[in-house]
Amino acid sequence: MDIVQEPNAIYQTENNSISHDSEKLHPILEKLILKSIQDAKDGKGISHEEMMRRVKLRYPFLK
Repeated sequence: MDIVQEPNAIYQTENNSISHDSEKLHPILEKLILKSIQDAKDGKGISHEEMMRRVKLRYPFLK
């Protein structure tokens, strides 16, 4: 099994403090995701098609 071994001094962390559990998210990340979901439900975002239209108007050389 290949594992990257990085010095603890650079990040000042202990190896056991890094979570490898993909199901557990940082509490701030959970709040941001929930806020983004709520914003989408409230209609605060724009559709992909609208964003692509704006990009093409602003950067006509992109395809």
